[in-house]
Amino acid sequence: MSSTGRSFIIMKVSAVVLYTAGPPSKSETSPPPPESSVPDLIGRFFMSPSEFQHLLGENKQSKRVKTQKLRTVGLHGSHSCPERLNLSNMNVVILPALQDNYMYLIICSQTRDAAIVDPVDPDSVLKAIEEENCNLTKVFTTHHHWDHAGGNEKLVKKFQKELTVYGGDDRIGALTKKVGQGDRLKIGNLDVLCLFTPCHTTGHICYYVESPNGERAVFTGDTLFQGGCGRFFEGTAEQMYSALCEKLSSLPDETQVFCGHEYTLQNLAFARHVEPLNKNILDRIEWAKHRRAENSPTVPSLIRDEKLINPFMRVHEKSVQNHAGETDPIRTMGALRKEKDTFKA
Repeated sequence: MSSTGRSFIIMKVSAVVLYTAGPPSKSETSPPPPESSVPDLIGRFFMSPSEFQHLLGENKQSKRVKTQKLRTVGLHGSHSCPERLNLSNMNVVILPALQDNYMYLIICSQTRDAAIVDPVDPDSVLKAIEEENCNLTKVFTTHHHWDHAGGNEKLVKKFQKELTVYGGDDRIGALTKKVGQGDRLKIGNLDVLCLFTPCHTTGHICYYVESPNGERAVFTGDTLFQGGCGRFFEGTAEQMYSALCEKLSSLPDETQVFCGHEYTLQNLAFARHVEPLNKNILDRIEWAKHRRAENSPTVPSLIRDEKLINPFMRVHEKSVQNHAGETDPIRTMGALRKEKDTFKA
């Protein structure tokens, strides 16, 4: 055991969160709409030494100044334990939904203004807002698929204050403000930059958030996953190349990546298949197995990490091109996605 592990601090928290039921979904696709919702009970718990050891620094993929974990019990929305990442100017509450979705409550710690990303489960969101004592003013929708935008109308109807619903596609429910590449928004003192990343859908938007002291996060929906990317439902390899290898890869390396689904182990299995000798991938698999064994989210990763482990962001690497049998990065992107669509670990 390392000295970090021996000096762990036991942390104890409690809270209550409500989740929405949903039938099983298929990786990187949109599952059928949910049929019902049930409450989950959240109890008190103690963080384990091994987990705290990861949070203190052995998890190289994110700098978590303080994490509070909200333990859930129940069949629905409990694929992972919710977590709160408290930074000095920005808090992000990770809210699991359906079988493998994530919603994100972004809070300006100075003003308590907040935005919610892809609130497919409005009841859970409303409970989190109450627990966090924040002022929700905005909904950021990454794309129109029901498991991301399907809760917009219900949330707007249930919420007692006016909400602005942002997105890049007219098919998004309750949309009030359409955004595109380069549009800028605010969450209290946090700056938000909209990145237009069509391919998974024609109107997909990623939201890049930066605090006054340089804390950075990007909410990537189904464009970029840890170790993978979304299917090309409405786009081309060239578009995904632009999204991943030009727009997102140009963000600062320390940018934390919050993706739309818990697909990490599946994606890393394919990454290992592409680059079996890549030690970064092998190490990340072991880390992710540890997290999932404790029902913990594997988000966030870092842009820096994705450049080391994600084959879809490594299409310039000879090892990846050799696997794909291509020499052009865009053709490599297309070949990888075609193989991944039918890949079984």
